[in-house]
Amino acid sequence: MHWILGIALAAAVFIVLKKWGALTPEGQKSAIWKIILVGGGALLLFMVLTGRVHVLTAAVAALIPLLRKLPAMLKYVPMFRQHVGMGSEREPGTENQAGRAASHGNMSEREACEVLGVEKGCGEQEVITAHRRLIQKLHPDRGGNDYLAAKINEAKSVLLQKYRG
Repeated sequence: MHWILGIALAAAVFIVLKKWGALTPEGQKSAIWKIILVGGGALLLFMVLTGRVHVLTAAVAALIPLLRKLPAMLKYVPMFRQHVGMGSEREPGTENQAGRAASHGNMSEREACEVLGVEKGCGEQEVITAHRRLIQKLHPDRGGNDYLAAKINEAKSVLLQKYRG
């Protein structure tokens, strides 16, 4: 068994040395850094698995190579902040958090009628009844989801604005 491992190791060393000779000086420098990082990562993993290094310490050590990429990643921060900030806008007059999350969209009266399943030009009581019927079925507390509940609440507020506004 040991002689098989010895032959495999000799073959691996031969292949590595052959490829090493074909590299340019810049390629060799890059390869050295990769070898150091992979070897260090393997050593760190071994130490974590054997209980010699705490997992949090290992996580911090694993993040150190990523610090080189930090300046390049900072250019994406404005896009991330804009994307996250879109859901946090709140308009007055919405019933709950799910309604506030969806109320930043501009739902038309036609879309609101389709969501609630009512005819255009229906009465205020008809809107309230349709809203109550749907929200009882699709509320997140009853197995529905936040998105559908938000759309239903938005549709109700759009249709009731013409009666109250």
